[in-house]
Amino acid sequence: MVAAVTESELRELLNHVSFTRQFGFQLHSFDDGECTMVVPFQKDFERPGGVVSGQVYMAAADVAMWLAIMTRLGKSDGSVTAEMKTNFLSSAREEDILCRAKILKLGRRLIYGVAECTTIGGKMLTHHTVTYIRPDN
Repeated sequence: MVAAVTESELRELLNHVSFTRQFGFQLHSFDDGECTMVVPFQKDFERPGGVVSGQVYMAAADVAMWLAIMTRLGKSDGSVTAEMKTNFLSSAREEDILCRAKILKLGRRLIYGVAECTTIGGKMLTHHTVTYIRPDN
């Protein structure tokens, strides 16, 4: 299946939407119903103790799922986050992170998916379950 958005459209969103731009998210790869982003380390992401703050992982998971949904429904889709559950499994320190989101079920009203954040080397950091709600059609 061909994605409903192009690589340049996804990159443009990451670079020009203020809530994505502030994190510096970069598109790594995408496919039908999936998206992987790089979260470049920023010193501002650290919480006391030198570990990356949980809000960074959660924002990455939410944005990666948003882009994964666009691969199916297009750039103009208005779906929004309804629920997210996050499990913190390990922590990152002064390193880039990968975040991969995948749609599990795209329904008429709800979209269910999962996202995982890992180190570049593959160490699991977080697991997220994400539900989006589709706007009234």
